[in-house]
Amino acid sequence: MSTNELALSIENFSAGYGRYDVVKEVSLHIKNGESVALLGPNGAGKTTLLRSIMGLTKHRRGKISVMGEEITDLPLHEIARGRVSIVPEGRRLFLNQSVEDNLILGSLRFKKDKNRVNENLERVFSLFPVVERYRNRPATDLSGGEQQMVAIGRMMMSDPELMLLDEPSLGLAPLAIADMVAALIKLRDDGHSILLVEQRIDLALQLCDRVYVLSAGSIVEEITTKTLDQGERALLDAYLG
Repeated sequence: MSTNELALSIENFSAGYGRYDVVKEVSLHIKNGESVALLGPNGAGKTTLLRSIMGLTKHRRGKISVMGEEITDLPLHEIARGRVSIVPEGRRLFLNQSVEDNLILGSLRFKKDKNRVNENLERVFSLFPVVERYRNRPATDLSGGEQQMVAIGRMMMSDPELMLLDEPSLGLAPLAIADMVAALIKLRDDGHSILLVEQRIDLALQLCDRVYVLSAGSIVEEITTKTLDQGERALLDAYLG
């Protein structure tokens, strides 16, 4: 497969903090328009890998490429300029700023193109009508589920080639999770490339074409969700407790 057909290619990648590797010789790929989950127990290195893709954690060995372009040594601001965008764990919104201001922060690469910013806002509002209703309210007024919609919308505002989501269901009520899943399915069906870190196996299987299992910093399993059998499901349950 040509690297230009891959939204993400990670080859023999290691990263960590201090003297210790948290991610060890990881190799994985996401085809353009594919949705993939990264599963594993707490402490397996999932968030470290996402931070490495964003350029937030310095790599030690290996290579990361997005749409055929190596980004391993690029600074964060270059990676975030349309290549990769993330919904971090905990959302990290500016709670005292308006919903619209939070969204616009995701579109800095288009700051000289107001038409493009407005087009992207309309895309977000089309996916999340409740966000449009609250666009002039401070983010702190929103529920956890509504704030997660804003965080996903902020990610969309840069039109990234790859979307990363870190534990998006964490702390949300069941109804909010259902709304979030519906939105992510729409993004997937529209052809966006997604890497999802998630503790809930059922959500990962519902949203993603394939899953990788990360344990103690290494990939130990790759599973195609459409052909998942009972043994593979039992393996996932065992790794995630």
